[in-house]
This record gives sequence, structure tokens and C-alpha cells, in this order.
Amino acid sequence: MSSGRILIADDEPSVRDSVGYALAQEGFEVTPAADGDEASNLLGDGIPFDLLILDIMMPGPSGLDICRDVRARSAVPIIVLTAKDAEVDKVVGLEVGADDYVTKPFSVRELLGRVRAQLRRRRAKRRKGGDGHDLPRAHVECRVLIDLAINRLEHVGRQLRRNIAKRSLDLFRRLAKNLADLLCTARSARGV
Repeated sequence: MSSGRILIADDEPSVRDSVGYALAQEGFEVTPAADGDEASNLLGDGIPFDLLILDIMMPGPSGLDICRDVRARSAVPIIVLTAKDAEVDKVVGLEVGADDYVTKPFSVRELLGRVRAQLRRRRAKRRKGGDGHDLPRAHVECRVLIDLAINRLEHVGRQLRRNIAKRSLDLFRRLAKNLADLLCTARSARGV
């Protein structure tokens, strides 16, 4: 059983290979991407990964561009890698949505520790009912769970769909919000 799916997007084969090997040895399912275009294609409309490791200065869309795009639609943990170690570069990386910032050269063991820490935080947030965003969960009487925090539909405990397209996710988000508003109005009217 996999410890989680991780995307490594870096144009340096030595980084992809060494980090990918270390993560695979720890039980993670690793998907490499050699540039920003490949990473963007792998991400698609949904985010089929539990964590992203992005090089800031890779060809195609930069790691920062991808980070900004992903953060607009998901709370998946993102660790950025870069040779830039100026304070302003670190601040920019964190401001666009990265959860952690690692400068090259780096210790693979330290990066593994940071990966485990990010995944631990994400699991803790999910256990508390959230994923870092105020995304509602609506449980309807027909036993359908719309979990917007992780883009998943379930029916009676059976997963129906994961990595829902952005357009569909927006529709589910509006439905869940309207349902929540309707339930609040109905409770108020009944004096509950």
C-alpha cells in the first residue's frame, strides 16, 4: 500500500532520480515531471497527488506559476525547490502558496522529513473536518457525501469519483453551499 502519491517536477534528472528513489523507498508512489508543461499535464483539472515538489526555475510554466494555479483550487501540500536562497525569493515562494521552501543543494533526508511533516499536517486537518479551506461537506439523505476538500464523491461509503473536473467541482460547491443555506433557513423557520 502506498504512503501517498507525490509529483516531483524538476528539470534536473539527478534531483528527480535521487528524490524519487528515496521517496519510493519510503513507500510513496512517485510521478516525475521534467518541466512545467509535463507537470501541468499530469495535474490536469483535478489534483491526483497528495503532495507536490516543484522546482521554481524549470522550463515551461515555472514552479511558482504551477504553485499559484494549484493553490487557487486545492490545499494539497506544496514544497518548492530552488537554487535561489535570497530571503525575497523565499518570501515570494511562500506568498504564492508554497507550504515549504527548500534551497539547493539540500539533504534528501531533510526533504523526506519535510514531506512526512506536510502529509502529517494534512491528515490532521482532514481528521478535524477540514483541508485548510472552508469547503463544506454536505451529507444528503440519499447517503451521498460530496467532499469538496479532496474532490471526491461517495455513495454509501463507496467512492464514486475522485479528481472531479473543475467545472463539476464548482457546481458541487454551489450545490453544497445552497443546500447548507437552505437547511439553516429551514432550521431558523422551525425555531431549531
